[in-house]
Amino acid sequence: MLVIGENINASNNPVAEAIAKRDEEFLVSLAKAQTLAGADFIDVNAGSGNGSLQEATAAIKWLVGIIQAAIEQPLSIDSDSPEVIEAALKEYHGERLIINSVTAEPARLESISPLVAERQAWVIALTMGTEGIPDRVEERLTACDLIMSYLTGLGVKAEQILFDPLVLPIAVDTRQGLVTLKTIEQIKSRYPDARTVIGLSNISYGLPKRKLVNRAFLLMAAYAGLDAVIVDPLDNKAMSLIKVADMLVGKDPSCRAYLRAHRKGNIVD
Repeated sequence: MLVIGENINASNNPVAEAIAKRDEEFLVSLAKAQTLAGADFIDVNAGSGNGSLQEATAAIKWLVGIIQAAIEQPLSIDSDSPEVIEAALKEYHGERLIINSVTAEPARLESISPLVAERQAWVIALTMGTEGIPDRVEERLTACDLIMSYLTGLGVKAEQILFDPLVLPIAVDTRQGLVTLKTIEQIKSRYPDARTVIGLSNISYGLPKRKLVNRAFLLMAAYAGLDAVIVDPLDNKAMSLIKVADMLVGKDPSCRAYLRAHRKGNIVD
């Protein structure tokens, strides 16, 4: 399973403060720690929701610059602003790249998709349109159809698309865990060459013992067909369960990755 490290995100107050203060040492240390913990991509999101577009683009360009200079792992450029994503891409020089994210909303699809095609990037595609996050599996699949058709029409390959079936807090609606799991199953059935990804921590928002809930849902999603996860790589138990999940669903031939991680002391219970 592909691991996308979630920790450099300005929605977290310490990260937002570090970006505002241009605290390179703190942010580079966070990037390096996630890399050492086994993250395949490092997500970078400089959007605190405050300030002007000019400030946001300056922040993401600075952030991308210092992180790519410090580590070799590829980045996931994360923003809800096409202008910010475009600014980040001008700064980023790596060959491997995830753009996070596109939706089925026409304006966003039309602005982000050409950037994906131009860079031949991977892209996280949220299964939602102009009406927001759908309650039903079928409506999320309709968003997938629109996104797939548009992106492939620009030359983007199905395997470059990571569909995010969207995880809503289980504390708000106890049906939504199953909706997400069933959406993963249906995406893998309908588009076997595409990938699936979730932001794991969303499932437990508002609940006690959040990490326990996250880890349980991770295993369920792996069985449903999850290919990638946006997660805290510094959560050793979650990272261990990713190895376990890959092994149990047949993605780890002869259990080699699990045993290798165990020999290195990276499997904890």
